[in-house]
Amino acid sequence: MASQDWFDKDFYKVLGVSKDVSDAELKKTYRKLARKYHPDSNPGDAASEAKFKEISEANAVLSDPEQRKEYDQVRAMGSGARFTAPGGGGQAGGFEDVFGGMFGGGRGARGQNYTFQQGEYDDILGGIFNGGGGFGSPSGGYRGYGGPSRGRDVVASTTIDFLTATKGDTITLQTAEGRPIKVKIPAGVADGQKIKLRGKGQPSPDGGEAGDIVLTVTVRKHPVFERDGLNLRVTVPVTFAEAALGATIEVPTLGGDPVKLRVAPGTPSGRVLRVKGRGVASAKGTGDLLAVVQIAVPSHLSDEAKAALEGFDALLPQENPRDDLLARAKG
Repeated sequence: MASQDWFDKDFYKVLGVSKDVSDAELKKTYRKLARKYHPDSNPGDAASEAKFKEISEANAVLSDPEQRKEYDQVRAMGSGARFTAPGGGGQAGGFEDVFGGMFGGGRGARGQNYTFQQGEYDDILGGIFNGGGGFGSPSGGYRGYGGPSRGRDVVASTTIDFLTATKGDTITLQTAEGRPIKVKIPAGVADGQKIKLRGKGQPSPDGGEAGDIVLTVTVRKHPVFERDGLNLRVTVPVTFAEAALGATIEVPTLGGDPVKLRVAPGTPSGRVLRVKGRGVASAKGTGDLLAVVQIAVPSHLSDEAKAALEGFDALLPQENPRDDLLARAKG
């Protein structure tokens, strides 16, 4: 928009704010109007698009302290002034009106003549409207509609321990500029999951919204537990006698006291014993603890134990536990 149009446009009225509106209230009002009239929210609505352009133009000027000051000064010169040729049909206003007001002549100074060299017009008009360089348009861009642009997103990563990922916590990270930020890690976050930190990215270059930080989380492995969705798996060794005869054993839990589980007589290796509600608790629900039975085979036997085991083996039915496996493999 050419700066001379400032005479015709009441930007305060366009945004529905008073002339002494604060920067914070101006920003809040503009964002509300921008959401309402943005073309993405009103596809195919030419009136909304035109309104969006109008409020973006107004905000681009009023949100910039220097441009707002110049705008107020220009508007104060007199409502309805025009950059038109002097004389001609009794039209009010002209270059004389503007410069007369600036240099003390006002409307009664039409008889005075002002002579300017070529470059002087640029200096004077630039000082009034854009701070130099002649006529121009307000800076900033919002998808080509002239409003403030959004700051850039920042990609980052962090590594947390297994318990923090499972239970959740608030941690402190440092940005590349050394700025500390607090990050809430939600309970149940998974390895490789991304967390978006809204408004923590690069600031806007022209007063718009800041970008986001997109944080990728890496979870350290636990020496005992592993994730299975919202469930936790743990491998629990049991002796042959415990598995064959049955027993009550203790099973560890993550960050809590052990729980007791009953191993039924004849439990094979690989059977899963479930403890309800002792898995990962998250906003999506709570998982279980899955205890996987693993038969522990002694690596050393005394002569007496070996003899007793051989006697036990002699009492068992003479069956090959791999017969079914071999038969199915043949197909």
